[in-house]
Amino acid sequence: MKKIALVNQRYGKEVNGGSEYYTMLLAQKLKQYYEVEVLTSKALTYDKWEDYYPADTESADGVTVRRFGVKRKRNRYIQRMLKELIIRLGLNTEAVTGLWNKVLGPYVPELVEFIDSYKEDYAAFVFITYMYYPAVFGMEKVADKAIFVPTAHDEYNIYFKVYEKLFGMPKKIVYLTEEERQFVHRQFHNEDVENRVIGAGVELPDKVDEFRFRQKYHLDGDYIIYAGRVDEDKGCGEMFEFFRRYGGNKEKRRLTLAVIGKAYMEIPEEDNIRYLGYVTEGDKYDGMKGAKMLWLPSRFESLSIAVLEAMALGTPVLVNGTCDVLKGHCVRSGSGLWYDGYSEFECSLERILEAGSEYGERGKEYVAEKYGWDKIVEEWVEMIEEI
Repeated sequence: MKKIALVNQRYGKEVNGGSEYYTMLLAQKLKQYYEVEVLTSKALTYDKWEDYYPADTESADGVTVRRFGVKRKRNRYIQRMLKELIIRLGLNTEAVTGLWNKVLGPYVPELVEFIDSYKEDYAAFVFITYMYYPAVFGMEKVADKAIFVPTAHDEYNIYFKVYEKLFGMPKKIVYLTEEERQFVHRQFHNEDVENRVIGAGVELPDKVDEFRFRQKYHLDGDYIIYAGRVDEDKGCGEMFEFFRRYGGNKEKRRLTLAVIGKAYMEIPEEDNIRYLGYVTEGDKYDGMKGAKMLWLPSRFESLSIAVLEAMALGTPVLVNGTCDVLKGHCVRSGSGLWYDGYSEFECSLERILEAGSEYGERGKEYVAEKYGWDKIVEEWVEMIEEI
C-alpha cells in the first residue's frame, strides 16, 4: 500500500479549527486506500503554539501522526511590528515576510527536515492551508509530489511576498469552492497549475437528537447557534454586538444565542447568550439540529464545514454577505440568507425565522448533491494516483 502524508499545523480531536478538522476527515477517508500519515506540530492552540501532545509518534484511529515540537512560542509583539514594517513602510519583501511567517508559526524546523529527509518514502504530500510555516517551508522540499489545499481567502497576509511562489509551486491544487479558485487565480495568476474544485464531504451520525442537547445544556425556547472558534478574526465581536442590539428591542422575538467552540475573546455576560464551550461532535450535531439557524459571521472562509453540516441537518444558515464563499453557498442552495450591516442582518434573521423549514429542505438537497464523500474520495484517489 502506498504511503502518503498530510501536512497541517495542528491535528487532534481536541483541536478546534476548520482546516484541522478537514484534515482529520480526509485522513480517515483516504486510509482505506493508502497508508496515511499526518505530519504536524505538538501544539493544541494557535495563540501561543505551546507543545501539548507529548508523543513524537502515535496512532489515531488507524492514522499515524508524527508530531514535532515547536521551537519558539508565538510572539505577537514581534509579529505586529513586522506587520507594520510590511504594510505601512512597504517592506513587502520575501525576506521580511518570510521572517513574519516564522514568527507567526508554528516554527517546526524539524518537521521540514523530516519532509526533506524522508520524501522518497511517500508517494504524495498533501499540504493543507497556505498560511503557516509547515506549508511555506515544507512544500518546496517536495514540490514535484505536492498537492496543495490552500483554503485561501481575501485577508491581508495573503498579499505578502512570501506566498507568491507558494501558489505556483505544487504539482496540483485542490480548491474547496469555485469562489476560492477564482480569487487565487486573480491574485497569483497560477492557472497553469493543474487544479480541481473538490469540497469536503458531510457525513451525519445515525442519530441526532435536539432534545438531548436541550436537556444537557438546560436550553429552553428558540435559539440560534454559532459553532467554531470564538474569535474576533471570525467576526464574533460583531456577532455579539448585533445580537445584543437585536435582543434589546423588546418587540422582537425572544431568542437565545448558543455559542460552541473554544473562546479566544471575552464573551458578553447576557441572559440570552449562552457560551457552552468546546463540545463533542454528537452535541454539536444535536445543537445544530434544534437551532432555528446556524449563524456564521466570518468575513473570511474558504468552505465552512459547519455551514454544510447545518444544511445537511435541514437547519437554515445566516452568513456574512461580504464573504463570497458563504454567500455562494446560500445563492446556490437557497437554504440561507446573508447580510452586510445590522439592518440587513435583522431583516434576514426575521425572514428565516418566518420560513425556516422551507430554507432547511433546500439545504438537505444541496449537500446531498454536491458534498457526498464517495465522489470526493474518488477524485482524491485519481489525483494521488496521477502524482
